[in-house]
Amino acid sequence: MQYYLYILRNEYGNLYTGITTEPERRLDEHRRDPLKGAKYNRGRKELTLVFSCLIGNRSLASRAEYRVKRLRKKQKEQLVIKNPDKSLLLSMLGIAHDSNPLVGSKP
Repeated sequence: MQYYLYILRNEYGNLYTGITTEPERRLDEHRRDPLKGAKYNRGRKELTLVFSCLIGNRSLASRAEYRVKRLRKKQKEQLVIKNPDKSLLLSMLGIAHDSNPLVGSKP
């Protein structure tokens, strides 16, 4: 299964980072269902998807999410502006990755 890293912006300009297999569906869950959306976003009226990038497997996406969540807001804003592809994003975050996902995988 392929995962995306995504960033949402709320009406106050705050940014929220997460991972999902379907960014648009996840955004809808954040907006409509307080039990499925992240606790941080509960009660937020306006949520906008400002960034999404297909990362790959869940492990790699989780590592990218961890790194992005530790960036300062200014750095996250730069990430949104630059809108990097997967290779550049992982490089910016200091995460080594293999361009061939089958190398080293178990049959």
